[in-house]
Amino acid sequence: MLSGAITALVTPFRGGEVDLPALEKLVGWQMESGIDGLLACGCTGEAATLTDGEREDVVSAVMEAAGGRVPVMAGTGTNSTATTVELTRRISGMGVDAVLLITPYYNKPTHRGQVEHFRQAADASECPVYLYNVPGRTGKAIETRTVAELARHPNIAGIKDAQGSVERVTELRTLCGEAFDILSGDDPLAMAQAALGAQGVVSVISNIAPGAMSRMVKLARGGELEAARRLQARLLPAIRAMFLQTNPMPVKKALWMKGMIADELRLPLVPMRQDLEGELRGVLEEAGLL
Repeated sequence: MLSGAITALVTPFRGGEVDLPALEKLVGWQMESGIDGLLACGCTGEAATLTDGEREDVVSAVMEAAGGRVPVMAGTGTNSTATTVELTRRISGMGVDAVLLITPYYNKPTHRGQVEHFRQAADASECPVYLYNVPGRTGKAIETRTVAELARHPNIAGIKDAQGSVERVTELRTLCGEAFDILSGDDPLAMAQAALGAQGVVSVISNIAPGAMSRMVKLARGGELEAARRLQARLLPAIRAMFLQTNPMPVKKALWMKGMIADELRLPLVPMRQDLEGELRGVLEEAGLL
């Protein structure tokens, strides 16, 4: 159902509050630049520090600014099954195209615990559900056998996979079938994973390079691998720069450099170190992104 480059949107803040006008401006620019989809309230959107009310405000603002022109996904996962179920029920009822459920973090559930967690949330959702495998943040991967079992649930449509493994695409496609969506969660691997059959990428760098990421995925999926490779080579230094410090610190700094948002995060995150600003600016300028 979802394909192409889907931006994992930052959540702009100003004075400690969510800056909805800045978010709407960012979404508008994303649309003008040719993005294929939007994710509100993901890890890049600092969802773990948003209140439930703020999540609903962010999702509503993104949906309104997108105006139905591209699919909107919303992150509703937490490390509590009861909270995840309730949040999924409420936000899926707002009319989003899909919800994204992160692996429960900190708890480190077993295979069976993950299956039951995701099943209960999927049962509560009014829209398709995508799993989110990001062991670098959660401390626990979703095993391929777990994904394969969950893929049989009628409301679980796919996975955003950020395990850093190219071969996972082939493995998941074999186990889960052609109807199961596979979205890359790793910008550096997005081209290779798209060439192997992933439908697209949920991207950090597309906050500042939406058009380029959309083109790269389309080229890779269309078999134009040399053109995709050249575009990836141009973007790769900027992709790497997005992780000079913890995401979304660098990408928020980059958007601040573009004059689009305030360079403000919510504790425990703080703005990227000033001594890294020169390096970041140089990389972005070299890539034509500033």
